[in-house]
Amino acid sequence: MTCISSELAAKRLQLLRELLSPLTRVAILYNPDDRNKEWEYKQSQQAADRLDLTLRAYEARSSIEIDEAFTRIVDDHAQALIIFADVLTFAHQKKLADLALAYRLPAMFGFREFTELGGLISYGSNISEMWRRAAPYVDKILRGADPGELPIDQPTRFELVVNAKTAKTLGIPVPSSLLVAADQVIE
Repeated sequence: MTCISSELAAKRLQLLRELLSPLTRVAILYNPDDRNKEWEYKQSQQAADRLDLTLRAYEARSSIEIDEAFTRIVDDHAQALIIFADVLTFAHQKKLADLALAYRLPAMFGFREFTELGGLISYGSNISEMWRRAAPYVDKILRGADPGELPIDQPTRFELVVNAKTAKTLGIPVPSSLLVAADQVIE
C-alpha cells in the first residue's frame, strides 16, 4: 500500500501559495533517517522551482531536534512550513501543531490528524481508510497469496482539511476557494 505522499508535494505547495499569497519562502521539516523523504524533498523542490518559491530543508531525528529546527526555521524567516509525515512526526503531531501555532508559523501536513490537533492545513490520503483497505490484503496473504503478486494499492481520494480556528488565531484569512474545496473545515 502507498499513500502517494511524495507525489502530492506540488499540490501542497500550490495550496499553501493560495492560502498565503504572497509566498516566497517555505521550510520543509523532515526526518533524514527516513530514506523515502529524500524523494519527497526532490519532488517538493521541483514544484517550488516551478512556483518560484525558495525551499529550505530542516532535519529532525528527535523531539529535541524538532525544537531546534523550529528555532532555525523562525530565525530564517520562513513564511510557511511543510512537515513530512513519518514515524517521528506522527509521534509528535500535537507538539508540531503547538509549536507551529506558538511560533505563528502556518504549517501544512500530509494527513488530517495533524489538522485535527490544531495544525493549519493538510492534504493527503485518509489513513483510517487506508487501514480499512489493508484488511483484504491481510486476508489474502493469510489465505496463502504471495504478497509479491498482489498489486500495490493506491488511494483514489485525497482530503483537504483546513483548521479555520487556527487560521483565525494566526490572522490568516482563508480564501473562499479553499473553504469550498475543503473536505472538512474545523471551526
